[in-house]
This record gives sequence, structure tokens and C-alpha cells, in this order.
Amino acid sequence: MAHALLQNPSPLLPTQGAPRQAASNAKPPHLAFEAFEGLAPETDNAQAVSALADQSVFDEITEGLLQQPATISPKYFYDQLGSELFESITRLPEYYPTRTEHAVMQQHAAAIADAVGHGRTLIELGAGNCEKARTLCRTLAPACFVGVDISADFLQEAVARMREEFPGMDARAVGADMTRGVTLPADIPRTGRLVFYPGSSIGNFDPPHALMLLEQMRDLVDGEGEPHANGGLLIGIDLPKDVDVLEAAYDDAAGVTAAFNLNVLTHVNRLIGSNFDPAQWRHLAFFNTLQSRIEMHLQAMSPLQVRWQGGGVRDFAAGECIHTENSYKYTLPAFTDLLARAGFSRAQAWTDPRGWFAVVHAQP
Repeated sequence: MAHALLQNPSPLLPTQGAPRQAASNAKPPHLAFEAFEGLAPETDNAQAVSALADQSVFDEITEGLLQQPATISPKYFYDQLGSELFESITRLPEYYPTRTEHAVMQQHAAAIADAVGHGRTLIELGAGNCEKARTLCRTLAPACFVGVDISADFLQEAVARMREEFPGMDARAVGADMTRGVTLPADIPRTGRLVFYPGSSIGNFDPPHALMLLEQMRDLVDGEGEPHANGGLLIGIDLPKDVDVLEAAYDDAAGVTAAFNLNVLTHVNRLIGSNFDPAQWRHLAFFNTLQSRIEMHLQAMSPLQVRWQGGGVRDFAAGECIHTENSYKYTLPAFTDLLARAGFSRAQAWTDPRGWFAVVHAQP
């Protein structure tokens, strides 16, 4: 199902309703980690930390922990274990986004290829294991592929596999936090760039930050004044649907998403020298109808105190939460409006028959 999107003003998000209660099947931490057999969180404590994060990362995390309510950015989910856990999540029966997006791209592969064009420089943001880019490369046969991800070691392995599978393609890995801007190697062509951002990851950012990120993508495909730069964006977005379907996708019966959420505490321990104990926290996920977003939190199961290097400390009451992730669900008109404000004046979308997910091609 293809849609030509019009640039009509529309509300950015639905505003009806109120937040629902947290999903009832929150997992005890030990069950959550056991659900992903073969992987366990690394043991860390403040004394064992040999090398902390750079100062900007340290400041970002500690400032978030001192907020009311406390927050941890979802980008810190993705250490090595977090990346592997997320791969497992994408194969769960409850987690529809990955397979639905794949089905959309398979069903509409010819139309997407006609709209996008062949022989491009394909730039995947948040590339992870590069599996989605691998499928797209078979269709588009790009001359160059650039994978960008915050988890640099995991990315290097994935890009090495891309080189083996596509020996005629120039494949690069760029370890970067895309929320702070991405600088590509100087020899990457300015023309014919296609930024690929699948998986509805744009929904992890609140609307003002999503707009800023889309503007950065617009800059990446800009030909710096070249009249035929022919750049574009191919992006996946999760659409609104039944709340029970949404909540199950972020609170699966096996507890893998719980393990993924709890693992962020272990990663933070390594980055700031903190003493989080994942066994003292539980995973919560629910749909906030007022904001049209899934929210993920970590809830303290008893009163506790967290300390980190440099003398930082935060007391948590029983039941108090750390907000770790949002996942906004946009309507197509709302997302089209967001694209237009970011400088993408033309857009076309393809969806699955149920209207659960959309793949959008946008051009300046």
C-alpha cells in the first residue's frame, strides 16, 4: 500500500486520553536475565572501573540521574550485550516492528528501488548488525555503504561481514553518537546519498529532538550547493495501533526486553563508576495515550542509594522510577509535517495491509 504524502499542517501527536497503568507482567530481574540464556550482565562496581567515559558522557548520565524524575538516555542501552539483547528482541513473537518493516520493504521493493535509485552511497544510522542494510544493498546495489553506530566494536564486526558479502562495494564503519552529529570520511561522495534510518528509531526522541535529528539527516544528504545532489532519506515509522499489541511488544512474556532495559544499569556502572545493582530494579513498560508513546522505566523495588565516581549520590524511594525510553507512534500526516519542517519537501510512503508500519522516502 503506497501513499503520496501531502504537506498539510496537522497535529504532531494525538492528545486524547491519559497514560495507562504499567503493564502487569513486569519481570523480576533474575528472571529477565535468565530469559536470555547464554548471556549475562558483566559484573561491575565503582572500584573495578579502570576507565570511565569521556567527560561529556559522564556529565550527561549523571545530570540525568539527578533529574526529577531520573532519566538515562536510551542510547546507553547499546553496549555489546545490549546490542545482542536487542537482536534477540527483534525475533520475539510480540515484537512486530522488525518483521512488519521487513515485509513492507519486501512487498514494495521494486517501487522503493524506483523511487530511491541504484548505485548510491547508502548511509545507515544506528546500523547495529547491518541486517536491514544488507537486504537493501541486495536491491539497490550501492557503490558505497557507511554504517554509523554508537556501539563501535559491534559495528566493526557487522561491516566486516558486509565486505565479505558485497566485495565490490566500499563498506565503512563510523563509530559515532548520531545525536551529537555525524562527520563522515572526507572521501565519501556528496552526491547520491541515501540516509537509511529503519526500525522506527526516530520515535525514541521527543518531537523537538526528532526534528533536530531529521534536520541533521537533511544536512547529510545536502549536496553543499551542487545542483544535482539527488540525496534522500529512507526511514521507518511505527504507526498507532491497539494498545495491547503495543504494550506486549515492549514487555514480552520471556522477559528479554526486561533484560535489555536492566542491562543499561550495568553499562552505566562502567561509564560513570556507579554501583547500580540490577537485582534491585524491575522493568516497566506502558502506553501513554496522552503523548502517543510507549514509555519504558526501571522501578526501584525498595529504598536504595546509588553512588558514582566523584562523590555523586542519588537516593531512590521504593517505587521510584528511572525513565529510560520513549517510543512515539506517529500518524502518517503528523510525520509528514515533521519531515516538511526539517526541510524534506517531497515524501512517499509504503505500508503493510494492516497499516501498522510505514517506510517513508523523503527528499529535500
